Amino acid sequence: MKPYQLTIHEARERLSAGDLSALELTEAVLERILAVDNDVKAYITLTPEQALAQARDADLRRAAGEHTPLLGIPLAIKDVLCTEGTPTTCGSRILEDFVPPYDSTAVARLRAAGAVLLGKTNTDEFAMGSSTENSAFFTTRNPWNLDRVPGGSSGGSAAAVAADECLGALGTDTGGSVRQPASLCGVVGLKPTYGRVSRYGLIAFASSLDQIGVLTKDVTDAALMLGVI
Repeated sequence: MKPYQLTIHEARERLSAGDLSALELTEAVLERILAVDNDVKAYITLTPEQALAQARDADLRRAAGEHTPLLGIPLAIKDVLCTEGTPTTCGSRILEDFVPPYDSTAVARLRAAGAVLLGKTNTDEFAMGSSTENSAFFTTRNPWNLDRVPGGSSGGSAAAVAADECLGALGTDTGGSVRQPASLCGVVGLKPTYGRVSRYGLIAFASSLDQIGVLTKDVTDAALMLGVI
């Protein structure tokens, strides 16, 4: 099995055993992105240099005896969640040049847990859509069949997980925007109970319904990510 094919919990076991480094894992996932994302188009923004630096730091932290839940795990973030120093566009040209000065709480918690953040995934503009055809930048494809849609609005995150372009991802769900693309892409999607996950730093669609959720390769991974955020 290639490193990019691992689930989060499988990768954690190999990282803890010393069979794989966070840098090797991240390099493998970045190579996978380069190989397939021209077709899938899951990512709006990639941050490879930041990701590699975070991976090196994760290896140092593990060598020093740290074992936080997502230490060295490469993840993706839906581009409606604020990320300090990295553009957050909401799939819209209106915010094309918006670079937040802070992280959303969910992203900050991933960082604190040692996650490696690969970049920002495509979404219907302002998360208003169900196919990821309504991004102002480009259409994301379903990795199982490039003639099909991946669902939406978290279609970029779902496609990235399904195509092994990350080990897990954050999405957001207002009326199905995590659950529906998870179904269309054959991955696990979870919309948590309202209020379980902080919405701070989420650019809102409908604040009374919006919720940050996770997209993963299996249920164990969904539980791990939910526990962190």
